Amino acid sequence: MPIPWIAVLQSVPWKDVIKNAPKVADGAKKLWNTIGKKSPVTETEAANDHATMSPEANISALQTQLAAVEASVADLHEQMFASSELIKSLADQNTQLIKHVEMNRVRMFWLIALTVIFGIAALTSLVMTLIR
Repeated sequence: MPIPWIAVLQSVPWKDVIKNAPKVADGAKKLWNTIGKKSPVTETEAANDHATMSPEANISALQTQLAAVEASVADLHEQMFASSELIKSLADQNTQLIKHVEMNRVRMFWLIALTVIFGIAALTSLVMTLIR
């Protein structure tokens, strides 16, 4: 039996969703800001820098490039951590929503069962009244 959308929307714990919305929005903004700021260095720029250098300068340039790559990896690790926190928050909210939807599904089942029982009782009462 499909559940009407209005009943589903009414069963959502909007207080919890609204309470957690700023956390999710802040996490998303933080993630977007860190990703949006970076402009990746293309491989051709790095290759052109090393083409005409002496071996000593080349080693120095490679060390500089290695430091930049390490900084980039650290930044990516921070972004991954922020993404993980955001995903965890969304997963927690999803779990709460699923629990409430399941609880409402069980309630609807029992309400339908009681309605059927009372309907049968009313119909039986009506038939008994008409027979007498």
